[in-house]
Amino acid sequence: MAVKKGKCPAMVPESMVSTRHQKQGLIFNIQRFSIHDGPGIRTTVFMKGCPLQCPWCSNPESQDAFPNLMTRDINCRHCGACVPACSKGAIRVTTAEGRTLDRERCDQCLQCVDSCIYGSLQACGEYVTVEHVLDEVLRDRHFYKDSGGGITVSGGEPLTQIDFTASLLQGCREAGLHTVLDTSGHASWETFKQALPYLDLVLFDVKHLDATEHRRATGVDNALILDNLSRLSCQVPVWLRVPLIPGYNDSEAQVKGIVELAQTRGIEKISLLPYHEGGLAKSSQLGQSYRLTEVQSPEAGYVQRLANIVEAAGLRVSVSS
Repeated sequence: MAVKKGKCPAMVPESMVSTRHQKQGLIFNIQRFSIHDGPGIRTTVFMKGCPLQCPWCSNPESQDAFPNLMTRDINCRHCGACVPACSKGAIRVTTAEGRTLDRERCDQCLQCVDSCIYGSLQACGEYVTVEHVLDEVLRDRHFYKDSGGGITVSGGEPLTQIDFTASLLQGCREAGLHTVLDTSGHASWETFKQALPYLDLVLFDVKHLDATEHRRATGVDNALILDNLSRLSCQVPVWLRVPLIPGYNDSEAQVKGIVELAQTRGIEKISLLPYHEGGLAKSSQLGQSYRLTEVQSPEAGYVQRLANIVEAAGLRVSVSS
């Protein structure tokens, strides 16, 4: 995904060309035709950097606020071209072991990426302008109109790059798009306020209602998160998203508590997101350990029981979206 330079693309309205489009943000993916991140057909922009360190994260590459080196060993041909490209001597290729990467020596300079013509070494994360992302998003505006979709800014945590995120949302709003923010909720209220004028909907994560349990799993407690939810729900439509992690927050009591929270905040929908091992392979590619090796995806029948609890309370519910 190359950063576009020079004249603003023709499909971006001329009135939207301003200095704000030169702001850069660090993203790791732009996913077109997404149907799981808000209403209708959407384009989801995934930002890098997150203040939480959830062990079940399906996008562990989103957590660091800098580009990462990801390895795909299955693509490696052991040609050795990457060895001299690494100034730190972190890469070795031998007949016995194939290619090995010393992550302790690697400084994430990413110079080795261009040396690999097989896609075995890849950079995850790229700095792009608002103009570039708008160009990508507006390509599918007729799909948004027909389906009631639009743009979703997700992560990581998009509020860690609030100047870029707010500018992108503003540009999309000026283009007549429906805008959604997908957030962990862990940011200052002053940060939220910068994005609020440009939002049609917020997808808000609720991981656990107990502050101690929340800190144990994510590294932060939930006081700021719940306070932001209270403030947000008075100003913009909010849907709650609950990652269902077996043995952590998937009890009926926990889900009933989240239902009560939703009712007191006037929230109309809860999305249950059953745990899956999507982050396992990615963690390996990042050279990171995966902490939930013993956890299995919850059974579909049990997830449906939890969904029935939400529905019985008069709230809309969805599973895996």
